[in-house]
Amino acid sequence: MPPIRSFAVVGVVLLAAVAGCDRPVERPGEPVASASFSHDIRADQSGYYQPLTPVRSGDWTLSHLFIGQDVAFVAWEGGERIGGLAPVTLEFEDRDGTRVRVVPARYTVTDSRVSFAGRSPDLGEVAFDGRLDPEALATARRNLGDQGAVVTGTLKIGGRTISGVRFRWWAGD
Repeated sequence: MPPIRSFAVVGVVLLAAVAGCDRPVERPGEPVASASFSHDIRADQSGYYQPLTPVRSGDWTLSHLFIGQDVAFVAWEGGERIGGLAPVTLEFEDRDGTRVRVVPARYTVTDSRVSFAGRSPDLGEVAFDGRLDPEALATARRNLGDQGAVVTGTLKIGGRTISGVRFRWWAGD
């Protein structure tokens, strides 16, 4: 009977080990794959979204919101992390020209909504919740950039909330 007990113990240990395999490995300062990341996009939204008017918090100015292509979302949601690149980021610049890219701890992106939250050692908690106008985006893409707002929402930086932040679409360099 002792060998059966040994197999039972080994079986329980193996089962516990296998059950833990699907858990993402957490690394300091790096988000992990989870249900906190989701996208449901039918139209291409990729590109840079620049504020129509300067958005500042202390010494920091919002440079842009970046939204990647579908393949970037799939990779991120599958746990791939390559050099601080993410399918959705917010980038800020301070008065000295230092840039900080905030990667997501969570996001939801659809054809009409962009919701993002992340953290930066320089800025603290950063969140954006906005409405994306699919028709305005389609027009901007056809015109290779239009000066009209395609995303409008609320930005939170640290303890500060800035409402009515408006972005135009820009294809990038």
